Amino acid sequence: QVQLVESGGGLVQAGGSLRLSCAASGSIYRINDMGWYRQAPGKQRELVAGISRGGSTNYADSVKGRFTISRDSAKNTVSLQMNSLKFEDTAVYYCNADVAYYSGLYIRGPNALWGQGTQVTVSS
Repeated sequence: QVQLVESGGGLVQAGGSLRLSCAASGSIYRINDMGWYRQAPGKQRELVAGISRGGSTNYADSVKGRFTISRDSAKNTVSLQMNSLKFEDTAVYYCNADVAYYSGLYIRGPNALWGQGTQVTVSS
């Protein structure tokens, strides 16, 4: 199977920066879209930023101009550079990827996979 592992979360003061990274590993055939989602207590999970295999990006209105998503398709990684962080950015951030994978003689998927989540806390 394929798994996604996130890193880079933590505590930061308002106005500061963090960089989240996500690495996919396993019997990967191809990863299509990748993205970052976040979920705060009492709120639904929302798309923060997405990026296609070709590099097209989409951002939530609330993070445009502050966050930048990037990927290295050869290394199966995706990152989220978060600048000018606000208290409202506090949430658990999840990596997501659409993955087709090898299974014996076959290729299965694509299926949407999720990382375990990493906490981002922005203090005043």
